Amino acid sequence: MKAVLDTNVFVSGIYWSGSSDKVLRAWKEGKFEHVSSLEIIEEISKTLSNFKIPLSADDILWWENLILENSLIVVPKIKFNIVKDDPDDNKFFETALAGKADYIVSQDKRHVLKIREYKGIKTISPEEFMKLI
Repeated sequence: MKAVLDTNVFVSGIYWSGSSDKVLRAWKEGKFEHVSSLEIIEEISKTLSNFKIPLSADDILWWENLILENSLIVVPKIKFNIVKDDPDDNKFFETALAGKADYIVSQDKRHVLKIREYKGIKTISPEEFMKLI
């Protein structure tokens, strides 16, 4: 099973225990293949450095390396405009399609999760995803 993890899953999983934390642990344990792109990794890094409790540069670098070394990194070739309210979220769908992911795991109910399925890729919450693994 392949999944793209939204930035909000990383932030929640790094800072708090709960479903997002369980998703990150499942990924580190090899229970699913994580699909990402350099654009998503860059967003994760920026978010972690600008968060209200920013991570240190060393910790951010550790997460970047973990993602790069333990994920299928793709370069999306097709651009979408399916997330009308937040076009920046299109990158998750572009990455999922390029990496042939089954799921996009997100907590973004207003934008990402609202699109239940696109080209066979299902959007799912961390809680729902944990039930599948």
